[in-house]
Amino acid sequence: MLVALTLVASLLTPVQQPHQQLAVPGAEKQMVARLADLTTAGTVASGHTDPADWAGLHSAATVNPTGVPGTQIDGYFPDTSTGNATHGWNHDSQFVIRLPDRWNGGLVVSGTPGNREQYANDYTISDWVLSKGYAFAATDKGNVGTAFHEDGRAPGDAIAEWNHRVTQLAVAAKAVVRQRYGRQPARTFAAGISNGGYLVRWQLENRGHLYDGGVDWEGTLWRLKGDNLLNILPPALKAYPDEAGVRAAGFAAGSEFLWPFHRQYYWELTQELYQKELDPSYKGAPADYDYDARKPYGAVAKIALTGRITKPLITIHGTLDTLLPISRDSDVYAQMVGPHRPFRYHRIEGGNHLDSLVDLYPDRLKPMLPAFRSAFEELEGWVR
Repeated sequence: MLVALTLVASLLTPVQQPHQQLAVPGAEKQMVARLADLTTAGTVASGHTDPADWAGLHSAATVNPTGVPGTQIDGYFPDTSTGNATHGWNHDSQFVIRLPDRWNGGLVVSGTPGNREQYANDYTISDWVLSKGYAFAATDKGNVGTAFHEDGRAPGDAIAEWNHRVTQLAVAAKAVVRQRYGRQPARTFAAGISNGGYLVRWQLENRGHLYDGGVDWEGTLWRLKGDNLLNILPPALKAYPDEAGVRAAGFAAGSEFLWPFHRQYYWELTQELYQKELDPSYKGAPADYDYDARKPYGAVAKIALTGRITKPLITIHGTLDTLLPISRDSDVYAQMVGPHRPFRYHRIEGGNHLDSLVDLYPDRLKPMLPAFRSAFEELEGWVR
């Protein structure tokens, strides 16, 4: 009887793999490290993150949890592009996987915002979900920096690779979780900001079998015909500083105080970079770009969203977003999803695209990070 009970107990107890024996399927290179603290409080000191990756994405008033011991794996998948210089590797498709000692059975998978590298979500997403017991995995999306559009053989290939790399990491991270804890994650969530939010949408539309749900934080909207970055930004660039013209382009009344900053640092650069990726033969000024006349449909079709999500999705978006105006992004995506799919949408009054701007305008802006954390917990309850 004692032998039988011992056998049953051994079957119920996960067999945990020593961290030295963990292997990321498909990785060309990996480094495994035991860390006293997987959060940024520890990884900054140990060199297992890069604060430049997450600079500007949170308010200085943000308070994050600390003290999560566990295992971190850094590495990269095979790739031909070399824009990511982290660790001196000069190799794209880099990833980070974090495995807390006290695991709650879950996994969070993320792609980075903008064209940042794999640590960009460390302060905004990783720290908090690790403290809740989740394993965490993030990818640089396969090409980084302002030259990301030089990757790929044809227009649209670079962004299409983003989706492939998130899928690749989700599959690999599930296998690593099984190695480490002896069983597959009981729930897997996708989460991301801006371009990372777009990736959540695309994954739940096209690879829903890998996930139990996701949180999309102000995701970028790409669709073949209708609103997308290439027809949102040019009218604003052409109209600026005429307030009526910029508002007609979709930017919210009340966000005028944010326009000079975004005009200087974001609008023209963003339009130019994505036009080079999706319609590289265009040689005119960013403000003169006419998407409906140019019709780069072949490239955009590779990355377009449909709204046909297959797993629970929560979208949050700030009403004062001055890069991806809510009326032409998440409001539109909510209509695309429609009322019959598993979708919840929260418009955050006073939220902007960058939480760091809250420090400059504390009386006018509301940080998005608390709304993200609330949405994530809402998703946990919804899925449970």
